[in-house]
Amino acid sequence: MEDAKRKRGRKPKVPNPSEALESPSSNIALDDVFSVSNVEIIPSTTTSTSAAATTTAARPRGRPKKLPKLPENPEPLHPQLPPAILSPSRRIPNGNATGVGGGGGGGGELSGDSVGGRVLPAMDAVVKVFCVHTEPNFSLPWQRKRQYSSSSSGFVIGGRRVLTNAHSVEHYTQVKVKKRGSDTKYLATVLAIGTECDIVEFGELPALQDAVTVVGYPIGGDTISVTSGVVSRIEILSYVHGSTELLGLQIDAAINSGNSGGPAFNDKGSCVGIAFQSLKHEDVENIGYVIPTPVIQHFIQDYEKNEAYTGFPILGVEWQKMENPDLRTAMSMKPDQKGVRIRRVDPTAPESGVLKSSDIMLSFDGVDIANDGTVPFRHGERIGFSYLVSQKYSGDSSAIKVLRDSEILNFNIKLASHRRLIPAHNKGRPPSYYIIAGFVFTIVSVPYLRSEYGKDYEYEAPVKLLDKLLHSMPQSPDEQLVVVSQVLVSDINIGYEDIVNTQVLAFNGKLVKNLKSLAEMVENCDDEFLKFDLEYEQVFLFSLSLSTCMHTPTHALVALLLDSCVFFNVDSST
Repeated sequence: MEDAKRKRGRKPKVPNPSEALESPSSNIALDDVFSVSNVEIIPSTTTSTSAAATTTAARPRGRPKKLPKLPENPEPLHPQLPPAILSPSRRIPNGNATGVGGGGGGGGELSGDSVGGRVLPAMDAVVKVFCVHTEPNFSLPWQRKRQYSSSSSGFVIGGRRVLTNAHSVEHYTQVKVKKRGSDTKYLATVLAIGTECDIVEFGELPALQDAVTVVGYPIGGDTISVTSGVVSRIEILSYVHGSTELLGLQIDAAINSGNSGGPAFNDKGSCVGIAFQSLKHEDVENIGYVIPTPVIQHFIQDYEKNEAYTGFPILGVEWQKMENPDLRTAMSMKPDQKGVRIRRVDPTAPESGVLKSSDIMLSFDGVDIANDGTVPFRHGERIGFSYLVSQKYSGDSSAIKVLRDSEILNFNIKLASHRRLIPAHNKGRPPSYYIIAGFVFTIVSVPYLRSEYGKDYEYEAPVKLLDKLLHSMPQSPDEQLVVVSQVLVSDINIGYEDIVNTQVLAFNGKLVKNLKSLAEMVENCDDEFLKFDLEYEQVFLFSLSLSTCMHTPTHALVALLLDSCVFFNVDSST
């Protein structure tokens, strides 16, 4: 009868106190474990169980009352997340991950747990970089482009220095930095970093699927931004700005314009890299790239060691894979031998004195090279052997084992930075040029090609220039690719107006090695005619009285053209 009169709905059973004492493992009502405002863990002990059961029996329906204080070391019924709001995509010891905390009064800030306590100082070390750029006009090298402003990210490292990407401050006129939460911009030349800004600690190279958090100041707002993801790939990448190949991390966290130079943190709050570029294509999503800590530390140590950046060394050879069995047999390789075949050796590299074409490179610094050009990296991973070279510094020596004519040879080679015939950048210097009789002579570089043919210069530039960009090697350390950029029309150059971006091979029968040698030959010429030999068997010549011309005022380009005079700005270092 008593059960028949009970109201509808579930009502907790009132246990007998004696039964509770006899059964320490009694089940606890779910309403006692979880409340609306808190997430509590109840220990499986007799005292707390009895107290919880008694409280439940006397409790009316509605919001549960606050539970009593827990013991210092409770034994949880099952693993639970701590109630603290964690940072985005932070991993905790039990292997779970959380997103942005939605509750509490933190508004997305981190609470004082062990993980959050290490992340807050790292985020305070991230600064916003404001830069005013004034780029040279490589197509009209005697002038500069209109200045423009940009913003990017950076972070504070040891020695009161801020680390950011090179392209963030390229061709800078003025650089300012602003720290998080401040309304003051500091001139970077003063190195005025607030004392409350903490220093970023560098962590180890992360593994695949490790969580990463990218912090910076991308477009879309003025305050600091945090995006999260995981490491999806680790391999040798092509660095767009420097046109070189170094170790890189691929992540799936969003990297947008303005994120460049911002740090990427691991789940321990240590910096594992710098955001520097992303892949934009209709067939891909969320592919960003991070400069890892080995590359960053190499840069910093190189600067501290030499008081200047000397660059990453490179093995001045071109090689091909030896995966074809017939090719290995023809090269007299034994079944247990692996390596790569050297195709060409850079004549200006130190390796040119010992290595030869068709040598089989078997190992580098004692590490065996596979037939596909890879070496062991980490457990279950392989990477291109150029990674081993990039770990060295310019001037370091390395041991190389090669197979030549069925004989194994060992060489000790001194490494040096690589110099291309068409350089990837001008290292912040304005372009060199030389003008005579309206003919504009200049040096071909990647910025020049980009200025002439746009960002798609790899498809729009003449095939002849692209072939030199990709395959040509300098025959001497001071060799440059000199071209007639354009012809500024005047009476003396009638009929030559269509010459554009054509390489200059010789002047008056003498080979042109670089722009400086061309200018010197023209200035010291006593012949009646000035004859220039161009590629494709083109020739142009004219008569010019240099003795009169050299005393003509050179302050205005117009005056120079009218008087058929010489105007030049040649870098003295070339």
